[in-house]
Amino acid sequence: MSAADRPTRFAVDLLESAAVEGRRESRSTKQQLDHWARVGRAVSMHGTAGRLRVERALAGELPLSGLVESERLVANAELDVEIQRRAEAISFGAQLAAEGVTTVALADDGTLLEHRPDGSVTVVAAPTRSG
Repeated sequence: MSAADRPTRFAVDLLESAAVEGRRESRSTKQQLDHWARVGRAVSMHGTAGRLRVERALAGELPLSGLVESERLVANAELDVEIQRRAEAISFGAQLAAEGVTTVALADDGTLLEHRPDGSVTVVAAPTRSG
């Protein structure tokens, strides 16, 4: 690890994608993540007319259909990132509980849990262990 590197956490899907793409590009996973970050930074900081059009489209001031293909690719990538960010921040279970709805969810360890509006949680099914 170089002096400029710091331990950083990444989403698992990014790490997996970087590993696959890195192999194709003869880069390590870290090198691929660095590459993507630098490309993203350059695109985000580059105030070209195209970038300004993408920003207008993202703000709803210009229809996506008004962008050329390369601008739409950038706009769609920006939208994908924002959708993912918002999806990770939303607790649909909490929202539904506030509306009086009982939900069932799969925990990280594979346990199926029932969440009731009163805040109680019941194990519906424990994960099966083979081996």
